[in-house]
Amino acid sequence: MNVAVAKTTTGATLDGTFAAARGRLPGSGPVTETRQRAFDTFAVKGLPNRRVEEWKYTDLRKLLGDVAPLAAAPDAAALAEARKAVAALKDGDTQKLVLVDGVLAADLSDLSAGNGVTIHALSAVLADEASAARADLLLSKVNDPMLSLNAAFATDGVIISVADGTDREKPLQIVHVTTKPKVASFTRSLIRVGNNAKVTLVETFVATEAAKAYQVHDTTVIWVGDHSDVQHVRVMEDALDAASIASAIVTVGAKAKFNTFSLTTGGNLSRYQSFITLAGEGTELSTNSIHLLRGQQHADCTFVIDHATPGCLSRENFRAVLDDRAHSVFQGKINVHQIAQQTDGKMMSRALLLSDDAEIDNKPELEIFADDVQCGHGATVGALDDSLLFYLRARGLPEKEAQSLLIQAFVGEALESIVNDDLRDVAIGAAERWLGTRV
Repeated sequence: MNVAVAKTTTGATLDGTFAAARGRLPGSGPVTETRQRAFDTFAVKGLPNRRVEEWKYTDLRKLLGDVAPLAAAPDAAALAEARKAVAALKDGDTQKLVLVDGVLAADLSDLSAGNGVTIHALSAVLADEASAARADLLLSKVNDPMLSLNAAFATDGVIISVADGTDREKPLQIVHVTTKPKVASFTRSLIRVGNNAKVTLVETFVATEAAKAYQVHDTTVIWVGDHSDVQHVRVMEDALDAASIASAIVTVGAKAKFNTFSLTTGGNLSRYQSFITLAGEGTELSTNSIHLLRGQQHADCTFVIDHATPGCLSRENFRAVLDDRAHSVFQGKINVHQIAQQTDGKMMSRALLLSDDAEIDNKPELEIFADDVQCGHGATVGALDDSLLFYLRARGLPEKEAQSLLIQAFVGEALESIVNDDLRDVAIGAAERWLGTRV
């Protein structure tokens, strides 16, 4: 018996959005076919909802509703506004690669090669018919509907290659700038770090004043070679009425170190999901994440750590500070394969509620198939210590200032995980701007 499946209004609208965007999406032949397959995969289930276990606390059908139309390529006015936004960033000496409304802006970017680093625009590689493997750049080993949607619509991004043995002091920074209201951008960046290399990667998300109620859909794929050391810093300060759905897919080689930090203060709705595979023995992973939320912001931090080889260490550290009616979600999952003996994996979530109406959902998971392991998780939720507040106020500090000092101490451990002094100051500055909104 043949059964006709009726599309929802959202599905029918997205069909039209995809059809309208085809002419702007780079690539032909196998690239176009890969995009169509990705879109078909997404269309089968649509936006994830609370019935999908991995998305039960972030129901996109309810919170997002629909996917906005693809943003037009930036014109001269948009580039001028983006230039101002980039100039306003106080992030030290970095090599900036600027994506404006989902398109790499060469005039605002430093695309120079050297010191073991090469950089290409994703759109140019996808459009290059001489590149036989170009369609593979849109493939993903992770089965997730939003990754499929990103593959279907990915307009641009950067492809970065760091050669073996490179020791690079200047960080590589991808800056995402949105300049238009009620549009969506889809970006995808791929970063391959060779063996015995050392590099710092930065991702920054900001917007101009004209950008309202927009959507950012981003995917970053990172490969870390054996014996390499990669520091990764992500700061999201999108507009407070924006939506951001971002994913990271990371594969780490043997005896390598990957230290990742993320700070979320912007967006009305956001989810940052990171899928990290420890693919070589003796690898060390450290993740530190902070949510600073107010109003009715909803932010989701999801980490899936795959211990696929023996002798690896992972540490997950999450902090949330929630005011008003804000809602934070932390999902941490550690998978330990049968072969991954002598695994040491731990996660810890701590939340500070500044309002009776604030809410946090914690969902730690351990899935262990090896018997020689040390794994654990913990979570705490509480309010500011009244005795400490009294102590500070008794010495003349106003209430908000006293609260700010305690909040800074609460998130300080995660901030101190950033090795680069300038980038640590950037994250501290973002945290201080959030604290300033409470005065």
